[in-house]
Amino acid sequence: MQKRHFAAAALLATAVGFAAPAFAQDAATDDPVVATVGGEPIHQSELQQTFDRFKGQFGQMTDEQLRGVALSSLIDMKVVTDAAEKEGIDQTDAFKARMEDLRQQELYNEYLASIIDDQITDDMLKARYDEEVAKAPKQEEVHARHILVKTEDEAKDIIKQLDDGASFEDLAKEHSTGPSGPNGGDLGYFSKGQMVPEFEEAAFALKPGEHTETPVQTQFGFHVIEVEDVREKPPVAFDQVKPQLQQALATEKYNEILSGLRDDDTVVINDEDLKAQYDAVNEQLQQKQ
Repeated sequence: MQKRHFAAAALLATAVGFAAPAFAQDAATDDPVVATVGGEPIHQSELQQTFDRFKGQFGQMTDEQLRGVALSSLIDMKVVTDAAEKEGIDQTDAFKARMEDLRQQELYNEYLASIIDDQITDDMLKARYDEEVAKAPKQEEVHARHILVKTEDEAKDIIKQLDDGASFEDLAKEHSTGPSGPNGGDLGYFSKGQMVPEFEEAAFALKPGEHTETPVQTQFGFHVIEVEDVREKPPVAFDQVKPQLQQALATEKYNEILSGLRDDDTVVINDEDLKAQYDAVNEQLQQKQ
């Protein structure tokens, strides 16, 4: 049987992610022992951690059923772990190499996370946001309404009514075939690049309060356009881009930390071709900063 064809009980252990619970944690009055396996305790905290990992993974199970599944998985994990230790698997070179690899990965993650998390503050993120907003090119946007009809003659007649003082909103509700018609033709604010070229060119040529003097033809039909307002496009809200700013600053901090650590340690690469590849990669990374 191939290794991936485990029984259902093994799949429960997989759901835990083999992130082994803290089997060795000390018993405490507020962390009672819920079971023992070969004399080794399983604490309430371990059961709760596993229960939390399973939450939402097993359909409509009740909490009581899920708690039983979690305990079963913990017991199975402990039984198999004990068996593996008795077989000496934990003493093999291959296992020790894997554990060392995992140890280094966790040390790497914890060290960088602790430093980066401590150094990146909300004030730093807001300062970067303000900096990016200040250097971003300014964009103009218009708030416009339109009336869409099938023929040029219909559009010309609507323009004549507007010239005579008719309400644009009322005419849009009465005549427009576009989805915005029931809303008085209101399209809200939009910037360049969001509308078809013919419509965009006409809209951005108008001043607030003006409407097109001639029909504007697009692939959708004939438009009469009125602009209500022109303004500078506001920047994306800070909260919306905060995750991207966090990632950008984290990357910069990461590179700073690595650069400093490399300076402190002596790095010797014996293979000249490999050294050239290493140097090329790091040069590219420096250019991107």
